[in-house]
Amino acid sequence: MKRNVVVIAGGNSSEYGVSLKSGEHIFAEVDGEKYNKYLMILRGRDWHIELEGQQYPVDKNDFSFEYQGKKITFDFAYITIHGNPGENGMLQGYLDMMAVPYSTCSVLCEALTFDKYTCTNYLNGFGIHTTHPVMLTRGQAFDKDAVLETVGLPCFVKPNAEGSSFGVSKVKTAGDFDAALKEAFSKCSEILVESFIDGTEFTCGLYKVGGKKVVMPVAEVIPKKEFFDYEAKYDAKMSDEIIPGRFTEEITERIQEMASEVYDILRCEGIVRIDGFVRGEDVIMLEVNTTPGMTANSFVPKMVRVMGYSLREVITEIIEDKMKVRR
Repeated sequence: MKRNVVVIAGGNSSEYGVSLKSGEHIFAEVDGEKYNKYLMILRGRDWHIELEGQQYPVDKNDFSFEYQGKKITFDFAYITIHGNPGENGMLQGYLDMMAVPYSTCSVLCEALTFDKYTCTNYLNGFGIHTTHPVMLTRGQAFDKDAVLETVGLPCFVKPNAEGSSFGVSKVKTAGDFDAALKEAFSKCSEILVESFIDGTEFTCGLYKVGGKKVVMPVAEVIPKKEFFDYEAKYDAKMSDEIIPGRFTEEITERIQEMASEVYDILRCEGIVRIDGFVRGEDVIMLEVNTTPGMTANSFVPKMVRVMGYSLREVITEIIEDKMKVRR
């Protein structure tokens, strides 16, 4: 009997639109010969299945929906929500209570990685070379001059718990700082002020299933704007993405080893993408993406193609592995 797989997209963050595109792409790649597949859109309290041009409400009491007089439950959930509640552990907690296995990391890992400040400091304690941001909280007083003296100029101001570079500003002068704070605080109550890293940006996807480790080719990111913002991430014309990147063999291996080590330290699951910078001989981790973008223009699908894998094959591996663990 074919098992029921639901792809969950949407969410409550500013990445809602991106998540829908990721969800559509993943849904198309779930093997329909192997699984009965459904697409669920979540926004606030509105959870519904989109099927044959109709919307069917999800019963949150048992995570099911009714179709043609029959109750349909799910054997697996593939989460493609970027941000709240799919990337901070909230949805994972609900699915744990419903005893439905899912594609991403656990509640603890999701909550930890979603808080960039906490995650950075946690990994730094394991010897991972990370950034050292200053965190500011909305409504709490701080010494602006002291902050800028600590991080230097130029610097970046960004939300502590937000993705796809929403609310991120590059600050070149002290006069630009207040406007950058206002923009970041409009997205999150906690923001980070981070030193500018004069280096080459990279990103590396990976996943581990059973005893198999797949570390994807390292991508080199060359934004055509000031930095790799939302437009550069999702408009192919706004950045050059070289896969594999033009790094030395030694640097490439160090990036992949660091990504694998971070994956294990955080006890990640499913597909994860690690971002960072190479500055001289230094490999610096920037952040961990536990539900990375999966649109046609996203890094992970491109990396998968470069490896000679099919995205359908990778998705099937993850679904089968996670369902096996939960049996």
